[in-house]
Formats: sequence, structure tokens, C-alpha cells
Amino acid sequence: MSVSELFRIAFIEKDRWKLYLQGLGITIQVSVFAALIGLVIGTVAALMKLHTNRSGKTTILGKIADVYIDVIRGTPSVLQLMIMWFIIMKNFTNGILVASLSFGINSGAYVAEIIRAGILAVDSGQMEAGRSLGLSRFQTMRYVVLPQAFKNALPPLCNEFITLLKETAIVGYVGMSDLTRVANQISSATYQAFMPLIGAAVIYLIVVKILTILFGNLERRMRQGDNR
Repeated sequence: MSVSELFRIAFIEKDRWKLYLQGLGITIQVSVFAALIGLVIGTVAALMKLHTNRSGKTTILGKIADVYIDVIRGTPSVLQLMIMWFIIMKNFTNGILVASLSFGINSGAYVAEIIRAGILAVDSGQMEAGRSLGLSRFQTMRYVVLPQAFKNALPPLCNEFITLLKETAIVGYVGMSDLTRVANQISSATYQAFMPLIGAAVIYLIVVKILTILFGNLERRMRQGDNR
């Protein structure tokens, strides 16, 4: 069977290309929502981990953040997804919500370390300068330190989003019809594994390449702003 015939069966026949688009839509929705959740959780966890008392020792909040990061980074994301789906939120019917929360919590552990590194990269004099202007510690962190930390952390945050996009391919384990599961379903229906799987891989590659270009342009613009 020719490549063109395989392509026709995998994409054109019975309008199967629509299934790929629907699967890609679910993949993107879960990735975006999870990234937003992970950014919030990661920022909070990073601030908790950096929180110290007057003697410079780690507080209870810091220890909680350490446990969260260790547990999440030390267990497979597919198991976290299955625990969230079949145990913690088994009564929820919104699959995108459940998957987004699971991946968001997972991503938050990695984002926390990225944000923490970004904060530590900010000159300590920035905090002192903010306090000398009459700002509280919280205000200085919010308006002076964090904006600079996010700018420092932008490249690894962009890489984390791309990684997250690819990791969502495991949502098929809980029955969600994302891009990877759609490719598997079409492969089973047509008894042809090559074109559906290669097609899904090409779609992932195109999306990742577009994101890489967009993030690269964003980083260049921010560097140009720093040089002015």
C-alpha cells in the first residue's frame, strides 16, 4: 500500500482529520490550564521554600514546600494522574479539569524550583532598596523582586511548558481522547499503525516548533528591553 493511500485512510477517509483536531484541542486545553495552575502553585511553593525566620532557619512553610516538591518530583506523573482521576476526584465528570489539576500540581513542583532560582538570581540589594523606600517585605517581593525573578526564569518556564505539552500524552490512560489516544484509536480502527502514529508525532513536532519560535521571539524582545 502506497504512502498516499495510507495517508488517505488515516486522515481523509471518514473525515478522521477532525478527530486529530479534536484531540489536539484537548491536549492544548489541558496544557494551558495546567501551566497556569502550575505557575500559581510553583510561585507560592517557591516563596514558602525561601521563607525563613529571623535566625535564618527554614520555617514550617518551607518544610511543607520541600515535602511537596520531593513527593511530586519523586513519583511518576502517570501515577499522579491515575490517583487524581480514580481516587481523589473520582466523582468529577469534567476530565479536562481533573487532568489540568493533576498536571498543574505536577508542574508546580518543577516551576517552584525554577522560580526559586530566579528569585535567588536577583541581587539581594534589590530587597534592601525596596525596604529603604518604605515598602514592606511583601510589597518589595511583589513589586520589585518577583518581576525580575520571572524575567530571569522565563527561558526555563517556556521549556517547562513545552515539556508539559508533551507529558499530557498520558491522559489516554484515564480515557481522555487527546491527540495520542486518537492516533491509537485510528490505528486500531484501520489496522495501520504507521501513518496515524507518525501523523500525531508530526503534529506534536509542529506545535512544539511554533511554541519554540514564539518563546524565542519573546525572550529576544525582553533582552532588547533590558539593553535600553
